[in-house]
Amino acid sequence: MARLHQLFHLLRDSGGSDLHLAAGLEPRLRLHGSLQAIEGWPVLDHPALLALLREIATEPQWQSYLDSGDLDFAYGLEGIARFRCNFLMQGNGAAAVFRIIPEEIVSLEKLNLPPAIEGLAHLHQGLVLVTGPTGSGKSTTLAAIIDKINSTYPKHVVTIEDPIEFVHKSRRCLFSQREVGTDTESFASALRSAIRQDADVVLVGEMRDLETIALAITAAEMGSLVFGTLHTNGAANTIDRLIDAFPADEQAQVRTTLSESLAAVVSQLLLKTADGTGRVAVNEILLKTPGLPNIIREGNTPMIATIIQGGRAQGMQRMDDALIALVQQKKVTPRDAYMKAGDKQRFEQMIEDD
Repeated sequence: MARLHQLFHLLRDSGGSDLHLAAGLEPRLRLHGSLQAIEGWPVLDHPALLALLREIATEPQWQSYLDSGDLDFAYGLEGIARFRCNFLMQGNGAAAVFRIIPEEIVSLEKLNLPPAIEGLAHLHQGLVLVTGPTGSGKSTTLAAIIDKINSTYPKHVVTIEDPIEFVHKSRRCLFSQREVGTDTESFASALRSAIRQDADVVLVGEMRDLETIALAITAAEMGSLVFGTLHTNGAANTIDRLIDAFPADEQAQVRTTLSESLAAVVSQLLLKTADGTGRVAVNEILLKTPGLPNIIREGNTPMIATIIQGGRAQGMQRMDDALIALVQQKKVTPRDAYMKAGDKQRFEQMIEDD
């Protein structure tokens, strides 16, 4: 067994989310959000770490890493999991981070996400954005939504990822999973092709540049159901971020197009559970209402909070309200909720009473 495989087994068996390796340090796992050294493993120097990393990279991948100092790819260990791998060079030498991707996709029901998120699987067109910081579980939530579509509808689903994370087995859906750099040149070129490939559903792993954002909006406008991710917090910030990606002279037109195509924004954070044994997702949810397009066209995003507040019966919720609910249910501590809250004054009394 490759020595790196031993660490992958440890990561899976411990319930950790990430494995961190760096020259000059012992291996560390991220467990429930905190990094912990792995007992029984020595400090790895630069040559020893290079030897470990070399075990799982192909010759072209390894040459690319040596030439550029960076490498992203996915690696599957049968019966254990897939891993999103990032190799890098840093001040002390080699380093790497591995994110575990379970072989089995966790269902929406098991994730215990709000019912409104399951409702996104039953949309037929529009742009759905799942947002949040790195490590907030966006990919897991999106995989669960796509899995629900797969078990419910006979559709053509195109995923564009860098690298491919969750592998979907066709049930009712036909899947075309494309990896940037391997199967296609870029997110934008794959999205441009997806529009011509009779795609009912398109998953864009990352909307990282202007061209990709513009094509995602266009695909949704043309009738596809498009899922995308952004590293933004909150629905209002997400809409502003999309508009601000465009030159000033194009923003009015983009507001009009986005106002018609945007179907939902789900912002997600992960918090440590109150008992310290796991993590729990918390979501802000904005769904399309008759009043939302006008707000987007007029650039009046501060009114988004009012739209969400008025749409609670449809399953919409603000992040701070969702955080308060978790505190009241004793799923998270008041202090952890306070650290993630927007309006921190609402949480100060909870901390004092705790």
